[in-house]
Amino acid sequence: MNIQETKNITLSLIDTFKKASQVALDLRKVGLIKEIKSDNTPVSNGDIEVNKILTSKIQEITPNIPIVSEESANHKNAINLRNFWLIDPIDGTRDYINNRDEFTLNAALILGKKPAIGIITAPAKERIFYSYGVSNSYELIDSHEISLINKKKDYEELIAVSYSSELKPEILEIHKKYKITSHQKMKSSLKFCVIAAGEFDMYAAEPRACEWDIAAGHAILEHAGGKITDFNGDEILYGKPGFKNPSLILKNKNII
Repeated sequence: MNIQETKNITLSLIDTFKKASQVALDLRKVGLIKEIKSDNTPVSNGDIEVNKILTSKIQEITPNIPIVSEESANHKNAINLRNFWLIDPIDGTRDYINNRDEFTLNAALILGKKPAIGIITAPAKERIFYSYGVSNSYELIDSHEISLINKKKDYEELIAVSYSSELKPEILEIHKKYKITSHQKMKSSLKFCVIAAGEFDMYAAEPRACEWDIAAGHAILEHAGGKITDFNGDEILYGKPGFKNPSLILKNKNII
C-alpha cells in the first residue's frame, strides 16, 4: 500500500472519529451503563457503541483487512496476522467512566506487522491526531492540519510521562539515563500524542496492556520523528501471540 492510499484511508476516517467522539461524550453526559469484564476491567455502553461506529466504517473502507478490537472476539486467536487493523474504542475506560478527560479513541492499520496508519482522538480535550507515513503525522486544530514533525520545544528540561506517580527502580534508572528532570502521570494513549507533539519527551513502561493500546500512538509518534523500542532497543512488531505488549520506551525527536 503506497502513501497516497494510506493518506486517503486516514482522511476518510476523520469524520467518523469526530462522530464517535461526540457519541462517547453524549452517552457519558446522560449516564453510562457499566459492566466488569472477565479480565476484571470495566467496559461501558460507550465503549461498545464507539466500537460499532469505528469498525463499521473501517469495514466499509477496507473490507478485506481483518479487524482486531479490544471489544470484539473476532480474530483474537489468529496466528501470524501481518496486515490488520487494531482498534481500542476507548483507551482509559476508567477515566471515561469517572468523568476525567484523558480517555482516547484509537485505530491503527498494521502492514507487515508495523503500524502504517494511526488515528487518536481525545474527545474531552478536543484533540485529534493522525498519521499515515514517515513525516506525515499531524494534529488537526480548528480544521487546520498542523505537522508534528516540525513541532519544537519551548523549554530546556526533559519531562517524561509515566503510568504511575510512584516509579519502579527500573523506570527511574531509565529516566536517569536520559536525564529526565520530572514526570507526570498519564494513563491513556494520549501520552504518545503529547510526546509526538513535543509537549513531553519520553515514556518508559514494563510489559503491560495489549497491542491495541499502543499501535495508533506508535504510528503517530514514529511518523513524527520519534522512536519506540523495548528495553533492549528492539523494534516493536504487531500480531504477537495474545497481542501482548513487551516493555516500552517512547522517545521524541528531542531525545533522539
